Amino acid sequence: MPIIVTKKNNETPVALVDRFSKEVRRSGVLRKAKEQRFWQRPLSDLAKKRSALKRLESRQRYQQLRKMGQI
Repeated sequence: MPIIVTKKNNETPVALVDRFSKEVRRSGVLRKAKEQRFWQRPLSDLAKKRSALKRLESRQRYQQLRKMGQI
């Protein structure tokens, strides 16, 4: 949906730009574009479980190395 702003009589270019930017903020176009730009597909249940297991294993390995005095 395009945003069209036409210049009024005796309107300065700065006022026109301000009015345009205000319309852009009201429409929410930038917010939607940023949401789409940084959107990530949700992880599957299997991927979540695997990453949780990796975290647990690395945490246990770190604790074991710390007890042994290697860290």
